[in-house]
Amino acid sequence: MSDKLKVGILGGTGMVGQRFISLLENHPWFEVTTIAASPRSAGKTYADAVGDRWKMTTPMPAAVRNITVRNVNEVEAVAADVDFVFSAVDMTKEEIRKIEEDYARTETPVVSNNSAHRWTPDVPMVIPEINADHFSVIEAQKKRLGTQKGFIAVKPNCSIQSYTPVLTAWKEFEPYEVVATTYQAISGAGKTFKDWPEMVENVIPYIGGEEEKSEKEPLKIWGKVENGEIVPAKEPVITCQCIRVPVLDGHTAAVFVKFRKKPTKEQLVEKLIHFSGLPQELKLPSAPKQFIQVMEEDNRPQVKLDVDYERGMGISIGRIREDSVYDWKFVGLSHNTVRGAAGGAVLCAETLKALGYIDKK
Repeated sequence: MSDKLKVGILGGTGMVGQRFISLLENHPWFEVTTIAASPRSAGKTYADAVGDRWKMTTPMPAAVRNITVRNVNEVEAVAADVDFVFSAVDMTKEEIRKIEEDYARTETPVVSNNSAHRWTPDVPMVIPEINADHFSVIEAQKKRLGTQKGFIAVKPNCSIQSYTPVLTAWKEFEPYEVVATTYQAISGAGKTFKDWPEMVENVIPYIGGEEEKSEKEPLKIWGKVENGEIVPAKEPVITCQCIRVPVLDGHTAAVFVKFRKKPTKEQLVEKLIHFSGLPQELKLPSAPKQFIQVMEEDNRPQVKLDVDYERGMGISIGRIREDSVYDWKFVGLSHNTVRGAAGGAVLCAETLKALGYIDKK
């Protein structure tokens, strides 16, 4: 009998579900024992349910190939066999909100990649290096849900990963106005070039809902827990454009910042290099040793060279320079399906386990 926690993947046949399964292969704490998906996949082996739609560059792990896929809507039955679940279901926001709460009410913690509960006031939305203290709001959420152990925690949108940690590291210089343009990979839409040939040699200047998420989600991350809710911060004010570009993995951001206290470049670089948080302190399995790397070359970071930094869990920052309108500007790069999606959720789950919120049923 394994002493690892038994994990279920809700929505395990999609791209983020596949990334969860790849990242959890040989994980020291967690073992994927249950995969649930839509009724059309239920009853098939995982290999048959995915068929030729396996989108990872590494092979499907042998340990999951013959797992029989369960119907994600059979909440009680699926929840009975796991200690907690990762959620990557493809449903409407209303359906996601309901099904994640249904799982939580079976006393099953839910760590979600979905956006449906990001603005539920008592659901923590966490980048563990920045705001792991927000997990304390779970106690208020459990009272609302009427649970002892069941709750929902979410990770934020993939688009904000390459600039929110940077602005956090620079907090003492009081950034108050930010302009960001993100150049986002097609895997953020769950696609490969085979699925989306019209993206080859193309740029689409619109990603539905992405700009609002990119502007507002950092403010919840920087917020405070008050009276059982997370109250978002007021600053810095962020305005954003989000553009889809012909890249498979890796979101790049070009960012301009105004500060109330004027830092030097040396101060900015030093804050980034030394920025770390609870995952590094606890040496969690998925935590990057060096969360942020600063690159001095004029032509870095580049997706092809840098997207897999720290196994895709670190972020790369370059082109830090003074601006003629704003104070400083930089370019950031993060892996959108690792740090920005499944990997960020796995790190949240590791943090929750380390803090005692997730354990064996």
